[in-house]
Amino acid sequence: MYTIYDKQKNSRPIKVWLSDKDILEEGCLEQATNLSNLPFIHKWVALMPDTHMGKGMPIGGVIATDGVIIPNAVGVDIGCGMAYMQTNIEAAFLKNTKTANGSLLQGIVGDILRNIPLGFKSHNEPQTSPTIDVALANVDTYIFAKELIPEIKKSYYQIGTLGGGNHFIELQEDEEGMVGIMLHSGSRHLGHQICKFFHAVAREQNQKWFSLVPDNHQLAFLPVNSIEGQSYIEWMNLALSFAKENRDRMMHDITGIIDKWVMRSGSIQPEYSNYINCHHNYAAIEHHYDKNVWVHRKGAIRAREGDMGIIPGAMGSYSYIVKGKGNAESFTSCSHGAGRLMSRTKAKASFSVEEVITDLKNTGVVLGKNSKVDIAEESRYSYKDIDTVIANELDLITTIKKLRTIGVVKG
Repeated sequence: MYTIYDKQKNSRPIKVWLSDKDILEEGCLEQATNLSNLPFIHKWVALMPDTHMGKGMPIGGVIATDGVIIPNAVGVDIGCGMAYMQTNIEAAFLKNTKTANGSLLQGIVGDILRNIPLGFKSHNEPQTSPTIDVALANVDTYIFAKELIPEIKKSYYQIGTLGGGNHFIELQEDEEGMVGIMLHSGSRHLGHQICKFFHAVAREQNQKWFSLVPDNHQLAFLPVNSIEGQSYIEWMNLALSFAKENRDRMMHDITGIIDKWVMRSGSIQPEYSNYINCHHNYAAIEHHYDKNVWVHRKGAIRAREGDMGIIPGAMGSYSYIVKGKGNAESFTSCSHGAGRLMSRTKAKASFSVEEVITDLKNTGVVLGKNSKVDIAEESRYSYKDIDTVIANELDLITTIKKLRTIGVVKG
């Protein structure tokens, strides 16, 4: 970790969990500098080792604010995060057991692809959702943003759906040869609309106050004690609850699919343990350096002492289960993944569809994807090396388990 602090440019320091200053991309540094000059920043800006340029605030960024909340510092996919489940199934059993659909692994990947809505798809019929039931029973809570209330009702169709982009469902093999289930998803359209709405509200309010925060920095803020700020917090917490339930639902559906295939193909009774479900796009009130502040983690997970976390690598590479060390300088945070090395546009220009599919085949990964046109965006070579990322944050986390992709479903 190193610190950037030029008093001519930064009101607050920027702490960067990278080994080399030349690694930090210029756009990311510019956004971090903008954050460091906000008048309500507490202590410093923290950049995790997977950091890269985002919208307003770098992805892989962590800030603590005094009395305000910034919609774009949470991000458009509120509650985006990871879930993981350990199984008692040997990876070799899934790879080597033959079925009419190929290997058992191929059958499971294909069944997940058919039964969990991906990309922009939703369920054709409304699903049960305790989170949405409670929200609609207390709908007056959300009346400030009444335009968004129809989005709550639409969420009955999106619970248990993956989404697209870098969201995924993976079957992974740990170093003992056992299978784990990992998935990456968030609050779907609900979170996106909440961020969009409240960023616009914040911009309007900031202009009325003649805020010194430049509009083009995309860091419009809301005081937490204002009606607007309180409303955003209520809506954000709804999206967080929905995102967590969304991952829970998919994990339930995935284990059901695995149960069906494994029990039909052998004598193993699947068992599941060590469930983890954690957000990496959110804000929460926490106590740091003698002050209650709003910690914004945008592409970062909480890593208090003993917190279990998930740090995925790129498709077809490795991922880690970790335990937090409670490092105060990072506001008890760590990275949320490998982090992009190149943009989606550059990745598509750099790698062909055939190259990516061949690479996955050569590494023994079963791919489940309805349309492979955009698969190059997720090439493992378009992401940072996960082992290097982990090496840069060993003061933040202890590694518990390393896993390798054997099957992946993408939106």
